Amino acid sequence: MTQYLKLFLWFAVALLGAFAVSGIALNRGESINALWLITAAVCIYAIAYRFYAAWIAAKVLVLDETRATPAERLNNGRDFIPTNKWIVFGHHFAAIAGPGPLIGPTLAAQFGYLPGTLWILIGAVLGGAVQDMVTLFFSTRRNGRSLGQMARDEIGVVGGSAALVGTFLIMIILIAVLGLVVVNAMKHSPWATSTVAATIPIAMIIGLYMRNIRPGRVLEASVIGVVLLLLSVWLGGWIDHHQDLRPLFDHGGVPLAYAIILYGFAAAVLPVWLLLAPRDYLSTFMKLGTILLLAVAIVILRPEIHMPAVTQFVDGTGPIFGGKLFPFVFITIACGAISGFHALISSGTTPKLLSNERDIRMIGYGGMLLESFVAIMAMIAATVLDPGVFFAINSPAGVVGAEAADAIAKINSWGFAVTVEQMQQLAKDMGESTLFARTGGAPSLAVGMASIFGSAFGKDMLAIWYHFAIMFEAIFILTTLDAGTRVGRFMLQDLLGNFNKKLGETSYMPSVIFTSSLVVAGWGYFLYIGVIDPNGGVNILWPLFGIANQLLAAIALCVATGILVKSGKLKFAWVTGLPLTWLVIITTTAAYEKIFSTDVRVGFFAAADDMATKLAAGLLSPEKAAVAPQLIFNQHLDAYLTLFFVIVLWVVIIDMLRLCARYLAGRPVLRLSEVPHEPSRLVENWVRD
Repeated sequence: MTQYLKLFLWFAVALLGAFAVSGIALNRGESINALWLITAAVCIYAIAYRFYAAWIAAKVLVLDETRATPAERLNNGRDFIPTNKWIVFGHHFAAIAGPGPLIGPTLAAQFGYLPGTLWILIGAVLGGAVQDMVTLFFSTRRNGRSLGQMARDEIGVVGGSAALVGTFLIMIILIAVLGLVVVNAMKHSPWATSTVAATIPIAMIIGLYMRNIRPGRVLEASVIGVVLLLLSVWLGGWIDHHQDLRPLFDHGGVPLAYAIILYGFAAAVLPVWLLLAPRDYLSTFMKLGTILLLAVAIVILRPEIHMPAVTQFVDGTGPIFGGKLFPFVFITIACGAISGFHALISSGTTPKLLSNERDIRMIGYGGMLLESFVAIMAMIAATVLDPGVFFAINSPAGVVGAEAADAIAKINSWGFAVTVEQMQQLAKDMGESTLFARTGGAPSLAVGMASIFGSAFGKDMLAIWYHFAIMFEAIFILTTLDAGTRVGRFMLQDLLGNFNKKLGETSYMPSVIFTSSLVVAGWGYFLYIGVIDPNGGVNILWPLFGIANQLLAAIALCVATGILVKSGKLKFAWVTGLPLTWLVIITTTAAYEKIFSTDVRVGFFAAADDMATKLAAGLLSPEKAAVAPQLIFNQHLDAYLTLFFVIVLWVVIIDMLRLCARYLAGRPVLRLSEVPHEPSRLVENWVRD
């Protein structure tokens, strides 16, 4: 009877999810309730985790909970440390859930709510969560090796070397965009800057507390940390209204960029237990708590989605970024659907902390589903705003005009009503001087979240809610930035270790400092050029971020597919092969358009030529003319990087197909690099010989 009841309940969940998705997809002509999106997401995630993820774990990967993990076998107290599964989950989720699930859906809302929502739901369960789970499994079975090193060990020298170099350079671009979003959120906002700054010493205090002061008191430390984080929001408001302290935290983009660069270096060099792990763990409480609170507020309010299902900007004329619906909605929303960055975390810090393989499904597949839910929340928060307000916040001054009246006139001409007075009052309510042209997605998302929280829990606290949301976003992003920098260091050490074994040792301090410096210098440069861009850096860096991210996901799925075939599991290769095929189509198409399009808002070369022509004709303002040569150079650099990334992807694909063909033909291939089975001494039922 119990079995039949379970089947009935799961059938009901499936039916409810199908009904919700059809309601979202087929509704036209009137606004829909945000509750439809939440219902569809929860039902789809529940079915995917219960059945699809369980099947992959049991049949495709065959997880073995009696097998010792690298964290146990290679424990060095610095990078390899067996860690409580909930802390690992917290670290992993905090590391993967950066700006993508928040900013990508917000920016993609210029196409309407429907395209992005469908991609978030379908992409996550069939692509993103699968990639995260299989990459974590394969890295765990290979001593926590990086994605690039696994490619070299499993596919071959040619494809593997291309993947090593390509993934490292892609990583540089990804981290730069993370930093850019944080800088744009904190720029000339003392409240946001002081709050975010306070989270760093708080994390270090909790790290010391859990390791030296009160070891093992995880719950106790968690409560203290969360209370301190909440106090930091209140303290930020006090500083913002303090005449003497306010100027100390009121900075432009460039000084904030330098501060982010210094933080990234420190996070990569310091022991993981001191800053990275406690910060990510605390951040997860804040992230999950905020998302849960947002979901509760949406259930209470049932707010209407004001953005149309599909806007006129699907033709590529959108003000936030150029490009048509296909392929750019799939490029703009990477994290939240499928993100190559996750593969770097799943083959970077997480497998070095994992104490048992049985947790791979929860951490890999479950962590990605949770991030996808964050993306749904971000889509709701962005689209419950009046479209006119949404475009006023997100449209760069270079598109709609630097003056408020010009921007309002332009937005009204698109058919989205908004007034100068409305925007001024909104900025005042949020505790900001202005909300015009706050590109990057973070401010508009914070406004949407604050509006929902204010309506549910008190509108007299809008400024508090807004800056709480800014801290929430910045924590999301910085935890990914610091983990990304550390993973970048691991990747570079893996690469250099092929030439000098000493440089490949993660515990060798001269190598740690040298490689961390190179990683930070690389992404710091791209962060700087995004900060000085007159259009806010989004149009120049976010498409490159999206393309690079999806190319990286394709490389990860290439490696996974090759390993599955070599492992004699050809009949299961479709699990990674299908999302790989889709990613190859969209990334190759998007890269072609970014390189060869004659539209100055899409093509990198076209944009560079247009700016060079205007510079030569004296049509640029003195401010734009001063940075134009560097921006022209950077547009060319972006184009060549995009071309290089696509070449890397196809080299890896061709090498993987060559490997599979040789294996199926019975010809010799590289041996599997999986380490031999060793029984775990951490399993509860382990018996000493």
